[in-house]
Amino acid sequence: MAKLSFLAGFGAGYVLGAKAGRERYEQIRRAYAHAKDDPRLQSVAGMAQAQADAAVQSVKSSLGQGNSGQGNNGQGNTGR
Repeated sequence: MAKLSFLAGFGAGYVLGAKAGRERYEQIRRAYAHAKDDPRLQSVAGMAQAQADAAVQSVKSSLGQGNSGQGNNGQGNTGR
């Protein structure tokens, strides 16, 4: 069933994308490029990341899986 849903979604996306054409694709690409360089968006993304990290830590600590001395598998703070 999941395979059928995936194929239906893929097919719909392909058809809609083909109808939109290259011009619309370029318009969407330019809007994305402009938005990702916007300092206001970067600030909001940073705050959202911090809140998500805090929520994950809260859930881990409530489950008793807090900082147990196992490190973080080499995934340190990336400065986002």
